[in-house]
Amino acid sequence: MAADDLPVLIVGDVHGDIERLAAALQPYPASEWRTIFLGDLVDYGMFGVGCLRYARDRQNTDVILGNHEVAMLWALQDPTRIGFFISIGGHQHDLDELRADEPLQEWLKTRPLMIKLRDGTLVQHCGNDDYRMLLGNYESDPVNAINSKASLVLEAGDAHLLWEVMSGKGVFATQPERLERWLQHTGCRRVVFGHTPHRNAVPARYHGGKAINFDGGLSRSHRMYRRGAPLAASVAPLED
Repeated sequence: MAADDLPVLIVGDVHGDIERLAAALQPYPASEWRTIFLGDLVDYGMFGVGCLRYARDRQNTDVILGNHEVAMLWALQDPTRIGFFISIGGHQHDLDELRADEPLQEWLKTRPLMIKLRDGTLVQHCGNDDYRMLLGNYESDPVNAINSKASLVLEAGDAHLLWEVMSGKGVFATQPERLERWLQHTGCRRVVFGHTPHRNAVPARYHGGKAINFDGGLSRSHRMYRRGAPLAASVAPLED
């Protein structure tokens, strides 16, 4: 069965906690699910590069970029940004490991910023519409245009713009009008994201399910980790 025909499993921010990631995925065999990682697999936890490889090698899996992957690539390209990378939870050993693995670097640089699913779901890292900064005035296919611009930006070595685009606060939870405009602009019926930890036992749904947050604080090393945060708050099937 093609990956597009499989039920979709969403994985929120992992942040280097490969043990909890493996535990969360255990009930969902890779051959039976299309798995989509929402970015921020790296930083805070000690196994960021290990999480990247885990996701890359999992069958029927897509990975989108998070702002922490962007910061890591930025530090790789520009040594003056290493201090910033470490200040947001990065680890020198992860940076060194990525530097030594050129195939993984190239794979990471070509990850999209968003995916539009056949059912009209838009998958992106953060719950805001700052991605508009990557668009021109008249884009007939905004999702493809954003992904293409992001690829060009990374190829040119200018990660600063992507960091600005992907690091803002989530607005969809509190600004339904802005959410509606973004859905209309991208031609989607709902948006799925991570980036901003929530405190629900399951993914947080806003505005009748038009916006769904899968960052349930999975990583035990994250500064906002809440003891006992359930795995199902970050890793769960995408339901109608």
